[in-house]
Amino acid sequence: MKKVFLAVVAVLLVATASIQSQAQGVRLGIKAGANLSNLSGDLTNEDRFENKTGFVGGIMLNAPIVDNFFSIQPELLYSQKGFKNNGSALFNQYRYEGKANFNYLDLPVLAKIKAGPVFFEAGPQFSYLLNRKDETRRYLGTVYQDYTSTERDLSNVNRFEIGYAAGVGVQVLGVILDVRYNGAFTDFTKDGYQGNDLRNARNSVFQASLGFLFPGGN
Repeated sequence: MKKVFLAVVAVLLVATASIQSQAQGVRLGIKAGANLSNLSGDLTNEDRFENKTGFVGGIMLNAPIVDNFFSIQPELLYSQKGFKNNGSALFNQYRYEGKANFNYLDLPVLAKIKAGPVFFEAGPQFSYLLNRKDETRRYLGTVYQDYTSTERDLSNVNRFEIGYAAGVGVQVLGVILDVRYNGAFTDFTKDGYQGNDLRNARNSVFQASLGFLFPGGN
């Protein structure tokens, strides 16, 4: 899956470079913002999971198809996802504290429709899990189990993820402010995973960012 993801990235980078060299009005941009992430799906102990904030940022390339109305915008983003544990006891026994960080490389390919300064965007997203760092501790009384070792164990997770992104924003000249939702079709853990809490879990992210598109060629 890693080779597939890298191949997709390479093809899109070559394609966008070709578009930029040939098409008029193509603009390169940068963006940065914040994620509000959690897990969704048929979760065990669902109340355990709470939203976590993280960073998102990277580059984008906007290619107009119909001037001032419709464009295609691929992006390459570093995105911090994961969740926090709420710290309350489950079944009057176990208590989970700490947070889990999932660091991804996201590649959304968005179709954008503009209505004046307002735009709507949606499209597929391909993601690759770079690493994970789980700071969760599970307490039973004063005795706890430390989950930190899972940051080195990626054998039970799907590192390549297929999902989608959809949102709305405002663009004034080259300045862009947008909010979007990122969902996943791929479960975080692999089929057959026997863990109790992350089985059937999927990444769920609300995202807000500020970006800038540099002037393009005429």
